[in-house]
Formats: sequence, C-alpha cells, structure tokens
Amino acid sequence: MNQAFICDAVRTPFGRFGGTLATVRADDLAALPLKALLERHRGLNPALIDDVILGCANQAGEDNRNVARMALLLAGLPETVPGSTINRLCGSSLDAIGVAARAIKSGETQLMIAGGVESMSRAPFVMGKAESAWSRSMKMEDTTIGWRFINPLMKALYGVDSMPETAENVAQEFGISRADQDAFALRSQQRTALAQEKGLFAEELISVTVSQKRGEALIFATDEHPRSTSLEALAKLKGVVRADGSVTAGNASGVNDGACALLLASEQAMAMHDLQPLARVVGVATAGLAPRIMGYGPAPAVQKVLAQTGLTLDQMDVIELNEAFAAQALAVTRSLGLPDDAPQVNPNGGAIALGHPLGASGGRLAMTAAYQLKRTGGRFALCTMCIGVGQGIALIIERV
Repeated sequence: MNQAFICDAVRTPFGRFGGTLATVRADDLAALPLKALLERHRGLNPALIDDVILGCANQAGEDNRNVARMALLLAGLPETVPGSTINRLCGSSLDAIGVAARAIKSGETQLMIAGGVESMSRAPFVMGKAESAWSRSMKMEDTTIGWRFINPLMKALYGVDSMPETAENVAQEFGISRADQDAFALRSQQRTALAQEKGLFAEELISVTVSQKRGEALIFATDEHPRSTSLEALAKLKGVVRADGSVTAGNASGVNDGACALLLASEQAMAMHDLQPLARVVGVATAGLAPRIMGYGPAPAVQKVLAQTGLTLDQMDVIELNEAFAAQALAVTRSLGLPDDAPQVNPNGGAIALGHPLGASGGRLAMTAAYQLKRTGGRFALCTMCIGVGQGIALIIERV
C-alpha cells in the first residue's frame, strides 16, 4: 500500500461570531487557504491536483452547491480540478483528510487537497415548504448549529438534545463537576494565550484582507476568540441549558468562522513536485454512540484507531482533542486514563479558546498537531473529536 503524507497545512485565523470574518462569504473564505497553498508552492502545477475535498457542516447558505468546487475555482485552480464537499458535521475536515489519505494509499490518486470551511456568522435562516395546499403556516429554522426540520420518529427514538444539552448529559452521566469544567476551560485559555505570545501558530496561519465599508482594508492575522478570564469570572457565568447547569459559555467552544486546507501527497508526487513531508497519515477511524451523549464520541473512536494501527495511547506525544465542551473533553480524557491537565493534550489550548468553526476544526487539529510534532521532535499525534448525532472520529499522524 502507498503512504499518504501531509506536506503543508494552512488556515485562516478563526473569527468570533459576528466578528471580523462575518462579512466574508463561506465560498470566498474557503478559497483563501487554497490560494495560500498555491502561493507557497509556486513550482507545483495545480492542474496535477487530483481532487479537492472540503468538509462543511452547514451547506444551507453561501456554502451550498458543493462549496469545495466553488472555492477551488475562486482560488484560481484550473477548471479541470474536481472538488467534493463532505459532511460529517464537526468531524468534516478531519474526515476529509481521511478520505484524501485513503485515495492516495489506494493508488487511485497522488496529489490531494483536504480541508474545510464554516461561516457560522453567515448561516442563514431557512423555511420549509408548506405541507398542504393554501397553507398559511410557516416555520423559520436557524441553521447556525444543531437540529432543524426535526423528524418526529428521530425525536421519539433518540431525542433531539441540543449540543449544550448533550454536554449536560455527559457531565451528569460521567460525574464531571462544574469546578473541573471551569478549571479545564481556564487552562485552555491560558495555554492558547501563551502559544500566541510565543508565535506558535505562525506556521499554520495566513492573513486575511477584509474590506471595510470605510477606510482601508483590515488585515486579520490572529485568532480573535481567545479571551482573558479567571476561575472567579468563569464561576459567575450561568448555565446555558438551565440556570443551575454546569455547561456555560465559558466552558464551551465558540460559534466561529474559519477555513483550512492541507496538501497531501504520495511519495511519488512528493518527488515529482519537490515537496517535503510534515507527517504521515497513519490511520483514521470513526465510531457511533447514543446521540444524547455525542460528546463522548472520541473515546470509542480512539480505541478503534489504536486497534487499527497497532499503536498505544502511551505512544502519542501530542493529543489534539477538540474541546466542544469541557464536560465532554474531561469525560474522554478520564476514560483514556489521562489526568485533567495532561501536558500532551491540547498543549497550545483548544476550541474553548480558539473557537470551533465546525467544518474547519478537524483540519485545524491535524495541522496544529503536525506543527507541534515538528517543533518538539515527537513522533506520533492523535487528533480526535466528537460529532453531533452521536459519532466520534480519530486520526493518527506520524512525524517524518
């Protein structure tokens, strides 16, 4: 079997909901990291890229009609290069990497781009068609995050808990206290602040020029979701599900905008295009579980990918675990036998600080892990995340 290598990886800074990137269309946003990859590899003939696979969770607004294909054309890739958009909700771009890697390993492709995009600020309201002739009733649905157009049978069989409700379910079922959630959230913010101060995200970040209604364009170059806080400030926040709940805006990930892209190649393609590998894609696995505790999804997914690859958790020098909620992140780490403050888990912070633009987050995990291995000389990294409607995904990469 061929091997698949990540040769480069870039992303936009992640914007806050309604923040700096809110004026940028999702298809334009997705085009930015694609264009950046081409600019960083001017000797690469883009016509030889076999496929572009982007993840996107919404696809109800300007990201409709196969945003991957639209983005690659907007980025200036030849019209002969195909593109496909996949949707595994939060795990979409991590899954895109897995799909691209499998295609290379099988020998069907040599050179691929994988990534993802999400503009949660620009997610539209949508309205279904009338259920009967002359109907005067209508219902508006918000597509930003979570359920819409609910199937009554799905609700009866599995429930349709909102994302924060699933986190409360996990907190209750696995005994995760509010204090421990807030402590985890504070560590995420502190680790991200230190990483930003040291410039540790510089290799993966590209700057975005954002037009303004008045004056010169704004150069957006730093993630804007991180914020300074304290345990005292976090403790004052009320629960988002219920007033006495443990899940708050402070110990949950953000609602964000962002895009990412990774260049993957076979050994043959690397030699042909003079590419240097960052990491080898070792394996990827997905798992399912009850939708009401979807946040626990990384636990079975990790066990599955470890069994698939024959590796152990002790061999993972870096673990990038998407922090959808502190409650689910702690339930996962504890199930894996890791301490709450494990230094190898999100060493530069996670989604609670950096934000979580759904379709782009998985790619962000993979590139952050790859660059961390490069800096520290570690060998293996595990990237894993929970997925709405009850799934988990896990990917292992190896520094080369």
